[in-house]
Amino acid sequence: MAMTPKGIARAIIVLTTVTAAVMELIDTSIVNVALSEMSGSLGVNIEDVSWVITSYAIANVIIIPLTGFLAEYFGRKNYYIVSMIIFTIASYMCGQSNTLIELIAWRFIQGIGGGALLSTSQSILFDAFEPKDRPIAAGLFGMGIVLGPTLGPTLGGYIIDHASWPLIFMINIPIGIAATLLSFYFVEKKPKEGENKANIKIDYTGILLLMAGIGCLQYVLERGESEDWLSSETIRTCAVIAVVGLVSFVVYELNIKQPAVNLKLLGNRNLAFTTIFTFVSGFGLFTSVFIFPVLAQRVLGFTAFETGNSLLLPTLAAVILMPVIGKLMSKGVTPVPFVFTGFLLFSLYAFMSASVSPDVGKSDFFVPLLIRAVGIALCQLPLINQAVVGLEPKDYPTGISLNNMIRQLGGAFGIAVANNYVGNRYAQHRSDLVSAMPNGSTVLNERIHSISQGIIAKTGDVAGATTKAYASLSYSVDKQAYFLSYLDSFRLVGIFFLAVIPLVLFLRVKKKSAAEIATAMKAAAESH
Repeated sequence: MAMTPKGIARAIIVLTTVTAAVMELIDTSIVNVALSEMSGSLGVNIEDVSWVITSYAIANVIIIPLTGFLAEYFGRKNYYIVSMIIFTIASYMCGQSNTLIELIAWRFIQGIGGGALLSTSQSILFDAFEPKDRPIAAGLFGMGIVLGPTLGPTLGGYIIDHASWPLIFMINIPIGIAATLLSFYFVEKKPKEGENKANIKIDYTGILLLMAGIGCLQYVLERGESEDWLSSETIRTCAVIAVVGLVSFVVYELNIKQPAVNLKLLGNRNLAFTTIFTFVSGFGLFTSVFIFPVLAQRVLGFTAFETGNSLLLPTLAAVILMPVIGKLMSKGVTPVPFVFTGFLLFSLYAFMSASVSPDVGKSDFFVPLLIRAVGIALCQLPLINQAVVGLEPKDYPTGISLNNMIRQLGGAFGIAVANNYVGNRYAQHRSDLVSAMPNGSTVLNERIHSISQGIIAKTGDVAGATTKAYASLSYSVDKQAYFLSYLDSFRLVGIFFLAVIPLVLFLRVKKKSAAEIATAMKAAAESH
């Protein structure tokens, strides 16, 4: 049996694993505040460049449920180090990308490595502590989980304001190299690690069906609006592959002995309803940190750093609440009130954000974002707990792994839906605004005259004043249409959260013993 590390060795493992996990989590959100600069640099629109976020999320969705199998097959230490190398190399290549396709491809590869970092880091960290001290490890890792996505927009904003977008990827390189070396020298192998390959059957078919189904589904969601949905042959083909791939994946996984993802566990009522909450939670979390930065920069004129700070300060509240909630959960307090209150608060945040005026200031978002932070803190740990209620201890790792996959899938789905919804609502709002000022109307003539006079007063350009006035008015209409469409997206998120709250009544509440709680914590460590 491997010895638990002590002193400096344990401190280095804590520093390495938490840093690696935070680095991966930062990269889930750091690009959100850089979308505007990326779109300008690469010559594409923001809707297209959002694939940089989605591709990373899709890769996470695919790799997270497979990490336990891959760590067992290759050995946890080997898999961890190789994943870190993949993440670091992919980060460098992202920074060197000159086209959108190239950047998306490397972001996908970065997500493959990153998904493993998050999962395996927690397992290694828990093994560095005695069972009685693992709540300490859970606290350390929990704070990292909250801080990572929060620091992303702030760090990204600072880089965008003082350098250029490739640096948001290049900063991973020295951290990745240092973490790789420290892992090589200080992370110990588990007994018989990687020695059972002969007894493990790789579910190649299930993995390929999952990749085809999710990949094509995301393409349909992302490109459907711009390609006029089923009028496009590409969209039709991808839609068919998505349906066939996902249906075949479900059927196949339910009928083999060693599936890549054990979907049979969804027969457990509690896990089934928990995955619904987790999907909506992922939908809301990823969508909110996508919509807000784009709204703040594209419409409200915030700098990237101002946008990041707007998210960072209120979200720090979640860091304070996480250990408190974790302690309550470890004592067996029922998670249902936490989930109910968290979803209610998140819907309140969404509707408050959807009610702001065009002249809203940075400080006006503090209270809604603070409510969002409290909602996040109340939801996350209880949902992980609920994922294992009613399961046998041997099924804990699979249940939690499946739950994590659903959360990431909800996030990827949410960003795609938000993109299409914004595009659809923008077209509708712009049409409504233009129809309110038809050609030749008194309202339009007065507005053009007023703008023209202002341009003449500032520039003295009488000849071009009218043309510039029309261009200025068109820009104003576009800005207002986008503003209204982003507010509509916040409302959509709020509706999603409100709609599932009644399902809390179907959650099973069972107070687990201290031994069961310790087992669940260990399972979470090995499958997060």
